[in-house]
Amino acid sequence: MTLLPAETGFGPEATARSMLISAARAVTLKLANQRDAAVPEAPVLIRAADPFDLPTARALADPALDLRYPLKGPFRAEPLDDPALAAAGMELARLAGILPAFLVDPTDVGEAQDVSPADLADWKDTVHLAIATRARLPVAAAEDAEIVAFRSADDLREHVALVIGTQNADRAPLVRLHSECLTGDILGSLKCDCGPQLDAALRAMADEAAQGGWGVLLYLRQEGRGIGLINKLRAYRLQDQGFDTVDANNRLGLPTEARDFPVAARMLDLLGVGAIRLMTNNPAKVAALTATGVTVTERVPHQLPPNPHNARYLDTKRDRTGHLLG
Repeated sequence: MTLLPAETGFGPEATARSMLISAARAVTLKLANQRDAAVPEAPVLIRAADPFDLPTARALADPALDLRYPLKGPFRAEPLDDPALAAAGMELARLAGILPAFLVDPTDVGEAQDVSPADLADWKDTVHLAIATRARLPVAAAEDAEIVAFRSADDLREHVALVIGTQNADRAPLVRLHSECLTGDILGSLKCDCGPQLDAALRAMADEAAQGGWGVLLYLRQEGRGIGLINKLRAYRLQDQGFDTVDANNRLGLPTEARDFPVAARMLDLLGVGAIRLMTNNPAKVAALTATGVTVTERVPHQLPPNPHNARYLDTKRDRTGHLLG
């Protein structure tokens, strides 16, 4: 199976008889029912009367464009010869931060690169993650802090940890896993609570250090809960059309939760951190870390007041993803 990404593929003459799209997208196109889309990112193979070209594929792939290009089809769904390979393609699209849609076995695309599900599994194996460098980094919340950078040889994402206070193996640190959020952390977006949570976590760790303890902030390069910046902004656009956070992600054919918690576990291990006190309102995050072998001795609530722009977002986290919010 040769796959050409609908969003980033190039080749003006490229066409294909079939496309690979997500199960969630197939539901929107009336090619599957809601039960079929229980896993929204699952692959579905479709065929049309006329071959797909890249402009058609791009319009078909992006639900945010449905109001601009309302007429699509007719299509029919077809059996997948290799579901595992198709699923690996969809996962690669998510990791690349692009729409999960491909032309299948297209014409006029040149040489293809062989990638197998085993290749993808090896790339994601956290054994490849190592400490690249570390340095003292005074920050506004705490002058006594050290930044530690982590990198894999074949992954451009550079995760970092900020260690606040003096590391003490006899005392469990206060730990916060914070996924990168450009809009919230840097631009001060009011649509989420990421920026205030980051600031409050650093202040709490500084208070912990002042009382003889210490803290570790893991800053994970997993924008949008692992779907990437561009797809997160597409989800924002769908939210403006009335969808909540979960439905917006799923409508894009992307998981509600796609963060790589084994990366966080590997970072803690490389830092020599044993048991932790985890700052989170999400019991699923505790369970995910515990499943990787991390000992979580305490869940420390980390709730901040809502604002008019993120109240629905926080309600969705409480009602649909199990966050413990008042």
